[in-house]
Amino acid sequence: INQTSIMQFILLGFGNVPELQVLLFLLFLVIYIMTMAGNILIIALVVADQHLNTPMYFFLGNLSCLETFTVPKMLVNFLSDNRSISYMGCVAQMYFLLFLGISECFLLAAMACDRYVAICNPLRYRLIMNRRVCLSLTILSWFWGNVVSLVQTAWVFTLPFCGSNQINYFFCDIPPLIKLSCIDIPLYEMQLFTAAILVIFTPFSLIVVSYTFIISTILKMASAEGRHKAFSTCSSHLIVVTLYYGSCGLIYLRPKSIHLLDTNKVLALIYTTITPTLNPFIYSLRNKEVKEALRRLLGDRMKRKIFSHRM
Repeated sequence: INQTSIMQFILLGFGNVPELQVLLFLLFLVIYIMTMAGNILIIALVVADQHLNTPMYFFLGNLSCLETFTVPKMLVNFLSDNRSISYMGCVAQMYFLLFLGISECFLLAAMACDRYVAICNPLRYRLIMNRRVCLSLTILSWFWGNVVSLVQTAWVFTLPFCGSNQINYFFCDIPPLIKLSCIDIPLYEMQLFTAAILVIFTPFSLIVVSYTFIISTILKMASAEGRHKAFSTCSSHLIVVTLYYGSCGLIYLRPKSIHLLDTNKVLALIYTTITPTLNPFIYSLRNKEVKEALRRLLGDRMKRKIFSHRM
């Protein structure tokens, strides 16, 4: 079968455990609702509260917009015997998955740069991290996410597909699709590995360099309270970076990852569903400013409600 004869793909997902489909649907539905609610709350707080009008929360608001694109289709597949996705639907799903994921990589790097300036050069922080710089870093993150995702998606879907159209995954991703193509798999796996190094390692190396200087500066602080405060402002970001880059790296930076698709499905769940769910809680529950902004928002609403009743 050549590429043009394939009109749709079948997403096998977790269809090998039919007795768990309803349970998995309910589990991931709850996760998705929590993710959406948490990220919408963060965006609302960043927009509504002037105390959060800082570069760090500007980046956090953008990060909250990078939501999991694959979960709705996965939820439908849990309750349906028809797990097909059209050829163009698969193209679109891969593009948006890569676009949002790569943009998040670069946004996390931008947030690391922000923390570097805040801790290592605090007196010039507002001057350096002005609105124009923050907007430029954000636009660059979205721009490179778009460029790389377009190139990678075009590369995959120009490959000739033959044989089965069943994808042993719950969304359209590069490794399982390469497995369906009529090409020399090791050669293209190496090309994927090289591209992943450039895309993942470049922002990650910037994060590592930033935190090397950050930690060095924190350890030189004379005040124990100052050290604790500095570490607390970075801890949330470090947790998210570890979860996200750890799961992505295990999938795309393993030379033989293409032969371990069952393992990759579990890892993919981490960075497409679990990590986005944890992000709002990591940034809010561990962040005093976000909790105070939430209290102010709820307090203002209560005051307006009481005032309206009195009127």
